[in-house]
Order: sequence, then C-alpha cells, then structure tokens
Amino acid sequence: MIVVMKEGATQEEIQAVADLLRAKGLGVHISQGEEKTIIGVIGQKERVRELPVESMPAVEKVVPVSNPFKLASRAFHPQDTLVTVGNHVVGSGEPTIIAGPCSVESLEQIIEVAEGVKRSGAHMLRGGAFKPRSSPYSFQGLGETGLQYLAAARERTGLPIVSEIMEIDTLSMMCEYVDVLQIGARNMQNYPLLRAVGKTQKPILLKRGLAATMEEWLMSAEYVLSEGNPNVILCERGIRTFETYTRNTLDLNAVPVVQNLSHLPVIVDPSHGVGKWQFVTAMARAGIAAGANGLIVEVHPNPKEAFSDGDQSLTLESFETMVKEVNRIAQALDTQEVAFAGRH
Repeated sequence: MIVVMKEGATQEEIQAVADLLRAKGLGVHISQGEEKTIIGVIGQKERVRELPVESMPAVEKVVPVSNPFKLASRAFHPQDTLVTVGNHVVGSGEPTIIAGPCSVESLEQIIEVAEGVKRSGAHMLRGGAFKPRSSPYSFQGLGETGLQYLAAARERTGLPIVSEIMEIDTLSMMCEYVDVLQIGARNMQNYPLLRAVGKTQKPILLKRGLAATMEEWLMSAEYVLSEGNPNVILCERGIRTFETYTRNTLDLNAVPVVQNLSHLPVIVDPSHGVGKWQFVTAMARAGIAAGANGLIVEVHPNPKEAFSDGDQSLTLESFETMVKEVNRIAQALDTQEVAFAGRH
C-alpha cells in the first residue's frame, strides 16, 4: 500500500507516519516529489488497516497497490530513477551507449575495442569474462584474466566496465574489477544471486529472461531492490518466440509498458534481440524511438574471427554509424517534446 501525504506536509509529519509504520514491523520507502511525498508500505495490508494512518492530519489518503512488485513500482516511486555510473547518469535524457565484445579474448582486442567505441561516443565498455554458453565445449571466457584486461582497458580509456556475473562465489572478485554487474537472461530468476548483488551498491544491469513476462522481470528487480540496492537498470534483450529467422524477437512493447509500470531505467540489447548484425542498427534506432534510455550492443574489430557471437557483432565502423543515427533520433525526439510543451 502507499500513503499519500498532503501537499506541504512537514518532515516531522512524514517521519511520524514512517515511525508508526516501522513500529508495527512494516517496511517503509519514502519518495519525495516536488509537491507531494509518497510513503510506500511493505508488509501485510491487514496490519496497515489496523493503524490510524488515514486519520493522521498530514495524510491525504491510503491507496492499495495491486502490483506484486512494490519497490519497482511507479506507484511507490513516481519519479524516474537515475543510476550513476562513473561520470554518466543512466536515465538522464541522453541515450546511454554500452558497447564491446561478447567475450574478452585478449588484452590487445579489448583495448582496441575500448578505444574505438569511446571515439564513437560509448559511455561504458561491455565484455564477458565469464560466459554462459549452451554447449559445455564452447569458449567459456578468460575468467579473472579477462577482468584484468577489462580493467586495463578502463585505465586506458576511462570507460566504466559492464560484465556478467554468473555465480555468487565470484561476487567479491567481480566487485573488485567491474563497475556494473550484469545479470544475464539465464540468471534472471536466480534468486540467491539476485539477493547477493542486492546487498552491494553496485549498479545492476538486469536482462529479461528468454521467456519471462514483464511482471516476472520486474519481480526479479524487486529481489535486488528489497536488499537495499536501488541501482537497477532493466535490459530488454529479446524473448524466444516461434520465429527462427532471427535469434530472438526483440520485444519493443516492453519499453513503454515497463516505463509505465516502473521508475527504473530501461535499455535495449538489439544484438541479442535479432542475432544478426545486419539488423542491429535498425533495431537500435527503433529502441531509441520507442523511448529506451539506452542501448547495449556487441562490437568486435573482426567479427568473423570472434570467439563468440560474431554473427551479431558490429564492426567499429558500423558501430560509429549506429551511434550517429540513434543520436539523431534522440535529438529529434527532444525537439519534438520541446515543441509540444511550447504549444501547451
């Protein structure tokens, strides 16, 4: 449930309500807007009903929240969440561009990619050191050596690192090297892992599962948020459908729907969404046009020789073209919004 405070409620009045709720063992999340404050209440609704909250002078109303995800819900947190990574803010308006190879293959490779994507406008460097692969015989990543190479690329370029964590045992190691912990599609419902990364304050990039509903996706985000980590970035990466010509079906419906349901920023992964480099730029443009807060794409200096996912990787040259095109779309959308606001 949420408690809506009256406009002009003082900090003392807000704190009095929060203290009353906490005294009954209820969780409290306070979201202060420009005009009103909303107090999200976590716990059994029967306990809330027993309390004289609605009769308190500074309380406007008490509203039940039907969504099972509470902390991720826009009802609990009306303002958009901004996630700071290094000097960049995800969700601030400028599209966030995360780019790099599927797998870290060598120091020379990751530095070449890092320097190239930074020149083209990337804000973060992605790269897999631990790789979940369908076949046990496929390349599984370089492990900690790959993380060390990523750290060297960050030292050279200043780009923060995004890399996937696969198991709890590697969490301390990953936190030592990585700026953003990625939860891959196969681990979206690995609840012990979600709880573990939730205990850190590292930004979490949470990819949607292969066949997950939007509610299941947001419930996974809820696990991270419930452990005290507010820094969650959602990533739509395509879902499995009957279509076989593309690797997955990039569900761009998810962008506006989830932005309506949740305050968390949403980015799009067109590389996994279609699985063929020829269509990645088109779907990147579509993702930004749909309102996504950014993109994560795979880039390799020589995709034909990539250890993994070469078919869906852009070259450095095609990545540069993609960035220019999506930035033009973002600028056009900003201009349209300003013009619309001016007419009203």
